[in-house]
This record gives sequence, structure tokens and C-alpha cells, in this order.
Amino acid sequence: MTTDPFEKQLQDARDAVQQQPDDLAVRLRFAECLLLNGQVRQAIEEADLLETLCRKSAMDWTRVGAFHTQCGRHEAAHRCHLRAVEYRPGDAGVVYNAASSAVALGKMTEAEKRFEEVIFLDPADHDAWQNRSTLRTWSEDENHVQELAYVASRLAPEDPGQAPIHYALAKELEDLGRFDESFAALQSGAMARRRRLSYDVADDEAALAEISTVFDRHWLDTASQASAEPGPVFVLGLPRSGTTLTDRILSAHPGIDSLGEINTLALAVTRLAGAAQDRLTLIGHSARIDPATLGAQYIESSRGYGLQTPWLIDKTPLNFLYLGLISRALPGAKVIHLRRNPLDSCYAIYKTLFRMGYPFSYSLQDVGRYYLAYHRLMAHWRDLLGDFILDVDYEALVAEPETQARRILAFIGLDWDPACLEFHRSAAPAATASAAQVRQPIYRSSVERWRSYERQLAPLAGKLRERGLKL
Repeated sequence: MTTDPFEKQLQDARDAVQQQPDDLAVRLRFAECLLLNGQVRQAIEEADLLETLCRKSAMDWTRVGAFHTQCGRHEAAHRCHLRAVEYRPGDAGVVYNAASSAVALGKMTEAEKRFEEVIFLDPADHDAWQNRSTLRTWSEDENHVQELAYVASRLAPEDPGQAPIHYALAKELEDLGRFDESFAALQSGAMARRRRLSYDVADDEAALAEISTVFDRHWLDTASQASAEPGPVFVLGLPRSGTTLTDRILSAHPGIDSLGEINTLALAVTRLAGAAQDRLTLIGHSARIDPATLGAQYIESSRGYGLQTPWLIDKTPLNFLYLGLISRALPGAKVIHLRRNPLDSCYAIYKTLFRMGYPFSYSLQDVGRYYLAYHRLMAHWRDLLGDFILDVDYEALVAEPETQARRILAFIGLDWDPACLEFHRSAAPAATASAAQVRQPIYRSSVERWRSYERQLAPLAGKLRERGLKL
């Protein structure tokens, strides 16, 4: 009998399917366990089967649509959510899911219409207000500032709608160039979100420092190395640093496809490291993982998505945490690290309402401390791994996109293709905070955006300068 909790869950789920093969909930649980165990191809096969078990039920189609999203199958997810709308057209939550899946497919007009419908059906669905604000740049003639300000004024201090409504207001005020008002709204939203989290940035600082300690020169020199088969391209860095833009430029090349943001590597590390009582212990355990096994599991899982190009992009920003393991488990990989002006980077993170992850993003102090911890870790990796990592500056990428794209492709070992500069015409899904922006040609308005908030960001700028960072 297996003692691996991941395998145990999968075996239990498989046994349940044998007993109840036509039960949607049972098969959905089995599919989820397959995904957690890195058996992506089998999970996707199950996802197709799940649709045949859906009744004329909005809940059934919603659950299957959500699983398609987990598998990165955004067109299938949208199809399922539209079926759910057919069965329950007046349900705000069901319409919201259809709107969200439309965003991932770049169907911004449809998404905006559906978010408007959600707001009409349920004005208290404040996430719909916030999502609508991100879909385009608003103008003096067309915006929702007045109604957003009214809604914000009517919310109780502890209402969970405080964060999304204030983020929406901040976004639209910034579009109108009303920067002081925008920052005040953003600060209110971020504080409201931060109050609802149990988080201490010191835990992240300790974890990143521990990674540097564990994965040191001695570890690198003594760890075994898997075979250097080409294949993965890791595009990583902090969120909002240009990773999505880089991903879109590269995946427009006929020799490259993108898997988007996947948790394949993190799940494989967690499975192979075994049980750990806390995060620091897990980091220590992960240093004992056999690199060849990790590499093989990663390749099998990532190829399970069914993409056939020689190179596949994994655009998961926080994969920078695993660069030591990547260098030994996937020595044939190409690592593209996006970096950005520290203040632009911190502000861009701070002004984004992330649905999942990045709990450090809701306090400028937390953002600054996390940025410095990340900066120290990347300096460690650069010293340890050298040319294994290609640094790409966001500012250079938007100023000279062809020059930088050629440089990245040469690093990967691919010839130039002019399609890379037409990335915004691609219909490929994008399910990140930059989903709306990547449907546009490259723009430079985000470079030095922090200067519009120079007074408000002065304390953070001082802390970063004290640590020797150039702004």
C-alpha cells in the first residue's frame, strides 16, 4: 500500500470511479487527482468525458468549465460556461463565469457586456465591477467613476466589496489622469484587502533566504544532473514585470507554444520532496530530490497538454524560486528572467487585485520587502548559474521589441520570425492580469509610471535606494 498522500488520493478516487463510473462528482474528483499527480494527459481525457455526464444543470456545466480552466483549456471552459448560462440565464454567478472565460479568450466586447449584465442582476457582485474596469482604457466621455465613487461611499468598512470597488475606481481614475485621487482609492482598496489576510511578509523573506542557503555552490557542485534534452522555456520574474508580453511575443513564433501559468513544477517538487511540517523544512527536503526524476515528471506533465512544438513556454512568474532545481533537473531548459524598474515593478504589483497568490501585494511596505528578498535571490542565482539565465529588461523590450525578441530567440536557438511582432493578433488564450493589455500592440505608457505617484511612493523609494537599488 502506498504511503504517498498524492498517490493515495488518486487510488481512492480511482476506486470510487470503479464503483460509480457515471457520477459526475466522483469522476471530477478523479480528474482533479490525476492533475495533482502530474498525469495531465489522462486528466484532459477525463475532462472530455466529464461533459458527457453533465445533465441539464448549470451547476454541472459550471464545475466542468472550472476544471477545463485548471487544465488551461479556456475555449472548452467558455463553451461549458455558455451552456450553464443557457440553463440558468438570470443567475449572476453563472453569467460572471461566462464573462471571465471570455476575457481569457480575448473576447473583450462580450466580456464587458456580460459583466454589465452581472452588475444589473446583482449590483453587490463587486468583483464584476472591478473586472469590467480592467477591460479597456476609459475616457472622460466614457467611464464609471461617478457610480463607483457612489457605491464605495455606501459600503460598510468591513464589506468585502471595499477592495474590488476601490481597485476599479483607482483604475478608471488613473485612466483619466487623476493620479492623486487614483492613489487614494487604491490605498483604500489595498488596505481593505490586506485586513482580510493572515500574512506576514517575514515568512516569505525567510523562505527566500533559506533557498539561497540550501541551494548553494556546494549543492550545485554535488547534485546529479539529468540529461540536457531541449524543450522547456521558463519565462519568469515578479508578476507585472513583462512576463506575459514576453510569452506572447515568443509564442507567436511557429516553433514555440505557451502553456501559460501552470503549477506543474511546484506540484512535482511538492510530491517528490515528501511531507514537511513547514515551508523551511520543505525547502530542505527539496534539495534531496533526484533531478532526473523531477525533470522526467515535469516533461511528461507539460507534454500532457498536447502541444507539439519543439519548445513549450512555462510562464509561471514564481518559478524563479526553483532555479537551482531547474538547472539540474532540466539543464536543457532556457530561462528568461524579466526585470523592471524597481518602483514601476512595485507599483504595478500594488495596483493589481490578484485573485490568488501574491499576498505581499496589498501593502507598499510588504511589496518593498518582498522585492528586496526577490532581488537578493536573483543575485544569488545569477552568481551561481551565470549564463543559464537570460535577463531581459522590460524597458528595453518595449523600446526595442525586435532587437530584444531576436536576442531571446538567439538564446533559445531559434531563427527570427516577423510573426513575433504581430503577437497582439494572436487568438491564443491569456488568463493573467495582463489579459486585456496583450491584445494590444506594444505600448510604452507603463514605463516610469511611478513618477505620477512620486510623492506617495517616496517612502518606498527611500527604502529601495538605501539598499542600493537604482530607480
